[in-house]
Amino acid sequence: MLFFYGGSWDSGQKSDYLFVAQALAARGLTVVVPDYRLYPEVRFPAFVEDGARATRWAADRLGPDKLFVMGHSAGAQIASLLAANTPYLADASVDRLKLRGLIGLAGPYDFLPLTSRRLIDTFGGADRPEIQAITFAQAPLPPALFVHGEADTTVRPRNSQHLADAWRRAGAPADLTLYPDVGHIAIISAFSDLLSGGAPTRDDVLRWIDAH
Repeated sequence: MLFFYGGSWDSGQKSDYLFVAQALAARGLTVVVPDYRLYPEVRFPAFVEDGARATRWAADRLGPDKLFVMGHSAGAQIASLLAANTPYLADASVDRLKLRGLIGLAGPYDFLPLTSRRLIDTFGGADRPEIQAITFAQAPLPPALFVHGEADTTVRPRNSQHLADAWRRAGAPADLTLYPDVGHIAIISAFSDLLSGGAPTRDDVLRWIDAH
């Protein structure tokens, strides 16, 4: 499992997500949680390119055919752009179609136009379709699981609903799981034992991995 954390593309570090790695490793998975450069040090697409390099590192050691790519929030945007029909992984010498699957947790995939000045600067404009995975939901695509909380007001659930629909229209398998009364943070914090009662994310993700 290659996991990309969230943080609005301007915050976060891998050490904050040890609980995700521990939860998955306890079930027998090898887990890689890479850091990537953040705004304002870089702007789009640098953090996606960093994600592609991290995928190459993991694929070289584990094999792309054994690798799931997962992300939460901004990390799900990165993971989805790697798995979608884009050149990022090809440029990093990875065959994205060999990936076992994409798992997106509360990700922004269909979120234009941008209104935040910071995000407009991060992505180089308010309405650039190339920052959205839905733009590249074109065959061929790997299998995908999209998970979202219906009470998420940070990234609206329609992002996952729209991308799952687009994935299916492209002829690729896509599962969509929505949790009533679950917000943006609870969906990822549920990987920890202490907060696992907040959402069944961990069990649902592991069940999907077992099926693929």
